[in-house]
Amino acid sequence: MKTFNKLLILIGLISLIASSCSLVRDPLDTYSDVTEGINEEGKEIVFKDRVTVENYLTFLYQQMRDRQEHWYVDLLLIAESHADNAYAGTTGAEVLPFENNSIEGSNSVINRDWRRYLEDIGRANRLIVYVDSVADNSLSPTEINTIKAQGKIFRALVMFDMVRIYGAIPVVTTVADDITAENIEDVYDDYFPKQATEVEAYEQIVKDCTEALQYAPDNDPDDKTLFSKSVAKALLAKVYAEKPLRDYSKVIQYADELAADGFDLVDDFSDLFGTNDAHTDAKARNTVESILEAQFLPGSGNWASWMFGRDLANYDTQFTWAKWVTPSRDLIQTFQNENDQIRFNESVVYYVAGWSNYYPASHYPFMFKLRSAFNSIIKLRYADILLLKAEALIMGPNMNLEEAAKIIDRVRDRVDLSVLPNETRTNKEAMIDALLKERRLELAFEGQRWFDLVRMDKVEEVMNAVYAKDSGRKSQVYPFTSNSYRLPIPQSAIDQNPNLIQNPGY
Repeated sequence: MKTFNKLLILIGLISLIASSCSLVRDPLDTYSDVTEGINEEGKEIVFKDRVTVENYLTFLYQQMRDRQEHWYVDLLLIAESHADNAYAGTTGAEVLPFENNSIEGSNSVINRDWRRYLEDIGRANRLIVYVDSVADNSLSPTEINTIKAQGKIFRALVMFDMVRIYGAIPVVTTVADDITAENIEDVYDDYFPKQATEVEAYEQIVKDCTEALQYAPDNDPDDKTLFSKSVAKALLAKVYAEKPLRDYSKVIQYADELAADGFDLVDDFSDLFGTNDAHTDAKARNTVESILEAQFLPGSGNWASWMFGRDLANYDTQFTWAKWVTPSRDLIQTFQNENDQIRFNESVVYYVAGWSNYYPASHYPFMFKLRSAFNSIIKLRYADILLLKAEALIMGPNMNLEEAAKIIDRVRDRVDLSVLPNETRTNKEAMIDALLKERRLELAFEGQRWFDLVRMDKVEEVMNAVYAKDSGRKSQVYPFTSNSYRLPIPQSAIDQNPNLIQNPGY
């Protein structure tokens, strides 16, 4: 009877998936996600030849580039509007809960992201699991390992975002077999996976990145779109800075290895986010600071620019509705207090708007780091890793405040700001505050702020105080507590998967 009930649940799930609508914007002409055939021994062949494998790898790369809802748009809502950098931007039920701290498991953004992250992991697993059995002798073992390494880096990137948002998540590294009455007990957990602990999730990310280091492509200064060895190193630096897997010696190690790979700060901060004078193309791509970016060339622009402000390449397109992630008064004041004009000009812009949800329509600020359809989205950049090294020097067992201060000074010098004062650089708590402020201004609207507050145990201290000092924020619904560090598991996922457990506090 237990087996029969499981079969009924699985049949119901398959029916639900088959009948549901999809918002996926995947291209339909690159790879058909179906089995390529059966060989003479009756073994399933997923990838029949080199072309099939290479097309599927291209398909994976397109996921990061084209599926911007969860890779970028929603991540900025979570990291900026759920923190003190931004307001939601609109007052709709989908996004306002991130600003006023009333997120529930029924939230459509939370549900969309959970589903799409798992879809991406499943796509990566298909490549990782089946590329070894490709029926094409022209692919050498080294080439197969290189393809698999890129799949593992892709999977690690997805899992990293997912575990930071939700905490305990399913860690799926296999591809489920077709369901039969005979194998129902064996495949049930593949279709309804249990949640792994955060430690286990981070261990899988480390395993994927470490294994990828041997075979992934080397860093290419002329192509920062690749899942290269340097991407794996940058992700490892970020992973080892995160609790509960924190190891600051590893953060320093991988930050130093990235420097040895040739990464550095660009001289001109505007090279990272600017456009050319005519706004017909990005000012620069593949800079020495960019580790991983999604690129959008003229003729194949990025729709996500519409979500945050004007598309300078098409000035009046999609500018009739309120935008997400509106810069907060608290962030703007922090830029002003620091006299940080260079980074402010690259982060915030004012336009005349057709709405006044948070500011007068005549002088309305917008997030400016994705200002045209042709700007790259930089997923990983060296300034982030360099400041994580400073954090490691402050927080690690071999504390070196002066070296940490020199790193912060270096980032500040790039934008014509003065060095940290002596009373700051000799006091650990003052250095933590200086580091957090520097990361806030340097990385504003790049999807880092909320995760910085979580990592440094600053959520309650910062977020419960910001509503009183920022007159523009919508009223706080619930106070931030220790349960706020992870967002809810989507209720729809729990309804479909009896093995999932809701996070505390939701």
